[in-house]
Amino acid sequence: MSATIDPTRATSGPSARAVQASVPLRATLTQTSALAWRALIKMRRIPEQLVDVTAMPVLFTVMFGFMFAGAISGSRASYLPILIPGIIAMTTITASVAAGVQLREDMDKGVFDRFRSLPIARIAPLAGPMMADLVRYALATSITLIVGALMGYRPGGGILGVAAGMVLAVITGWCLAWIFLWIGTLAKTAGAVQGMSMMIMFPLAFLSNAFVPVNTLPGWLQTVTRVNPVSHVVSALRDLMNNGALTAQVGWALLGCATVAAIFIPLAVRSYSRRV
Repeated sequence: MSATIDPTRATSGPSARAVQASVPLRATLTQTSALAWRALIKMRRIPEQLVDVTAMPVLFTVMFGFMFAGAISGSRASYLPILIPGIIAMTTITASVAAGVQLREDMDKGVFDRFRSLPIARIAPLAGPMMADLVRYALATSITLIVGALMGYRPGGGILGVAAGMVLAVITGWCLAWIFLWIGTLAKTAGAVQGMSMMIMFPLAFLSNAFVPVNTLPGWLQTVTRVNPVSHVVSALRDLMNNGALTAQVGWALLGCATVAAIFIPLAVRSYSRRV
């Protein structure tokens, strides 16, 4: 026997939260999948959302590959094994910022007010778009690899090493996106979300070993670079894609991703529940 839920009563107060909190796991997964499909359709209808995972990887790979190869490694062939994993890490981190921006835009347009009136799990409106974003991260990684191959990059890790690197990059982007999703629930405008996120993203991306070997940096900057979690991800990608080696850097990168997810998923869900 199923109870009939009045949407007008589920739109506010503790009753709405109680209905959402009591959703079974199977229904939660179904609702999350439906909202992920909604996000994918939105990407197809608004292709501008894919600029950061299509045009940006091409631009950065070509620009850095031709401009800095001679100065850093002496030739493009010797620089690409350093550059391509770094570009993959940077593009996935950059793409993860869009999660918070799009969330804030939907909240401003009243989309989440409609979700609030439905008897769905509280995490579904957040987890659905996050599932869809896995496609964006995979697209950014694939395009970077294709452009790198056209420029002469030949990964020594083989198919398995490259596949493992792609999976790690996607996991990294997905976990970091929860930070920006949390910011999206706190900031008042989409522009504020983007500005705050960029203040976090740029130091992580550029104060790392993504583009240059650590031993070429000044001493104090080497210390900063080595403690930067993005450096562990980049080193892990290089170990997997260039050497096909499962090293300690891979473990540290996965541990960092798990830590970020464990902290910011609950924070994002709790903040979202309070705001909507």
